[in-house]
Amino acid sequence: MNIGVISDLHIDINELAGEAPIEEVLLGVANESKLDTLIIAGDISNDVNRSLAVLEWLKARAGIPVLFVPGNHDYWSKVNGIKDTWQVYKQFQTYEGNLCERPFELDNGWVVIGSSGWYDYTMGDSKYSTEQFDQMQAMGRMWHDGHWVDWGMNNPDVHRYFYNRMKSELESYRGRPVIMVTHMLTHPNFKVPTPHPVWEYFNAFLGSTEYAELYKQYEVRYGIMGHVHYRKRQDYDGTELICACLGYRREWRQPSAVQEIRNCMQIISI
Repeated sequence: MNIGVISDLHIDINELAGEAPIEEVLLGVANESKLDTLIIAGDISNDVNRSLAVLEWLKARAGIPVLFVPGNHDYWSKVNGIKDTWQVYKQFQTYEGNLCERPFELDNGWVVIGSSGWYDYTMGDSKYSTEQFDQMQAMGRMWHDGHWVDWGMNNPDVHRYFYNRMKSELESYRGRPVIMVTHMLTHPNFKVPTPHPVWEYFNAFLGSTEYAELYKQYEVRYGIMGHVHYRKRQDYDGTELICACLGYRREWRQPSAVQEIRNCMQIISI
């Protein structure tokens, strides 16, 4: 079974006049790769309605399961004007391939368990206080979740909610081979390297170091993440960690979307 992994498509930002939409290019690469399942680890677009439309379009044409966890951009209210992020969260639940609260059992006994995840500031530098991280801005820069996302609780509590649900689902499938999917980073080796005057602060909004405990406790075979726009694979005590972010067009190294997606997508064979 071949499972394709990719994240951070940002189809709205990456649109280019005269070129095929990113989702069409992704479909072509998925078909040529003969995938049995496709996993998208968040950030399809800046709007829930557009992200859902892309997911339904891919699922209808790919002929394989298209699994997904929403990323922080997918939750943004910038376009749709929805102020309550939990309302967006529930809207994403209408897509049957959404892994949040809905583990997906593969035909060969494997289970895919996913969550958006969130951040608890543990990846930020300890010289900053919780109160400073709560501001979500420093050095004249702002982390835009602070403007476009409203969970009605602080960020560490949002992390705790998603973390506890993930742990409960892992416990339910203890003993089964697991692919764990989050949008947020789950291991500090994937954050932006420091010392760095900006990222010593802004790494705080990339994920949580706490997720790494789950890999060991539940013998997770693969840990999929996105968000940071890096591409990296690394073994962590028997768990293969994969970050396969397409990222923004200005970050690409290849001249075309098809070449960049071929280069970006990672394939798990199980």
